Amino acid sequence: MKLCMHTCCAPCSVYCIDTLREEGIEPTVYWYNPNIHPYKEYQARRDCLKEYTKSIGVKAVFKEDYGLDNFCREAVKDLKARCVNYCYPIRLRKTFAYAKEHGYDTVTTTLLYSIYQNHDFIKHEMEKLSLEYGISFLYRDFRVGFWEGHQKAHDLGLYMQKYCGCIFSEEDRYSKQIMRDKKTNNAVS
Repeated sequence: MKLCMHTCCAPCSVYCIDTLREEGIEPTVYWYNPNIHPYKEYQARRDCLKEYTKSIGVKAVFKEDYGLDNFCREAVKDLKARCVNYCYPIRLRKTFAYAKEHGYDTVTTTLLYSIYQNHDFIKHEMEKLSLEYGISFLYRDFRVGFWEGHQKAHDLGLYMQKYCGCIFSEEDRYSKQIMRDKKTNNAVS
């Protein structure tokens, strides 16, 4: 099996790579994430993944495409559905296209690891793209190791992001924090 694994960040890759290696599968990590903003966040996640893959001897391919303009243009068409309408499909399609062009016979993604992602949609999208590109989709429900992987990433000192990636998910994070702060302040008053 020649496996290309779309990878969103180093922390999400830890459990996935470990599990695949235990099965005797050596993935090639493929970075394509034009959804991550602002640029400093994009750099931090990319550079952490570069360092991590190098340290564990995993082949990694980095498709540089910051993509703020295109992302915003597509995401604002329906902010509530931006992940399923644009964010997941663009990254997964680009991964399958790269895999096809470079002789990979199988694709998977670290997006199947996060308990915060739309797992069912991602699985369905991967199945659809698998048929379209004629490349196998290696399905694993990596979520079973979410906290184990999270702890290992933390112990390794990997950069641990605080939101999914896009400017809208960052806004969600801060909006929730503001609401928690207001509740705390009201309870104390």
